Amino acid sequence: MDAHNTGGTEAERRERALAALAEKPDGIVESIAATAEVTPAEILEILPKGSAVIAPKESFLDIWNELATWGIVLFLVHTEDVVAEIDGSLPIGSESHGWFNIHGDSPIGGHIKKDNCASITFVDRAFHGRRSCSIWFMNQKGGAMFKIFVHRDEARELEADQLAKFEALRDRYAAL
Repeated sequence: MDAHNTGGTEAERRERALAALAEKPDGIVESIAATAEVTPAEILEILPKGSAVIAPKESFLDIWNELATWGIVLFLVHTEDVVAEIDGSLPIGSESHGWFNIHGDSPIGGHIKKDNCASITFVDRAFHGRRSCSIWFMNQKGGAMFKIFVHRDEARELEADQLAKFEALRDRYAAL
């Protein structure tokens, strides 16, 4: 959902968001946002208490470097046209020429415009009936630049060690 296609007063936007979320509480956030004509960030803001914990953009490097120690994660980029899901470990990055560059022995690599990150949101909610835990790097337009999900095991359960790390990292920012 492009933030430029949204409209109405803050109260109207919130009402639309609440109605769309109530209709599909465990659905895809971007789809719920599109239905309500709001941004994904506005949907995350109205999730039940504790379901979305926001960290400041200044925490980008600290959070990234922590995530780089987690092993295999699911790196997801969701645009209007494609949802790209990549299993891999996050490489340690470096900054150069306005980009955060990630390269290493992983299928996850490329360049991130780190300065476009407005906040980082820890999301813990049901998704199609199952608990899902992810970290959303949000842009200034209210959309996710990319998301990093706690990996699932062969039984499709959240990996216990990563889940514990997710909860500890989230709780560190919830306490701020």
